[in-house]
Amino acid sequence: MTVSPTHNGHGAPRPDSMTHVQLTWIEKRVEHWIRFGRIAKDEIVDRRRRIVSFRPGAVFAFVRWTANDYGTVSSRIDIVRAVGAGEPFTTLPSVQPGGEILLTIEGWPKVSQVLGHIEVVDTAGVDPCDAAPDHWRHVHNRIAAGHQPRAYTMERHRAWLKRREIEG
Repeated sequence: MTVSPTHNGHGAPRPDSMTHVQLTWIEKRVEHWIRFGRIAKDEIVDRRRRIVSFRPGAVFAFVRWTANDYGTVSSRIDIVRAVGAGEPFTTLPSVQPGGEILLTIEGWPKVSQVLGHIEVVDTAGVDPCDAAPDHWRHVHNRIAAGHQPRAYTMERHRAWLKRREIEG
């Protein structure tokens, strides 16, 4: 669902320009965490919940996992770009107001594959939140099609930085 960038999903004006993510941690039941991203603000709500906030343009990975007495019920990873005022966005559970979704993968085998790929980006010497947004779209598409994504190398990263510089 795409929503007006100056209002939240309920029609009220947005109180600030940051993207807020509610993280819940109930051991072995509901576990939400940020895998990467530059957190601008971190607020503890209670012993099981906190809210982290990202500035416009920040890229972050949000992992959600839930289970019941019989095992995993759902697992999901979303790589999101926080939007600024005036930008359209897509709503996402636990993310206010929403963001530009670069990657969304469900099911633990595929989520695990994305987490492994994030490690590869880290190993290449690039902070995953600085990687080209197109790379995360590529990873989404390749994994969804059942193929292995291309590795993100320092050479690819330098090419992205040059392209961003040229495009302004």
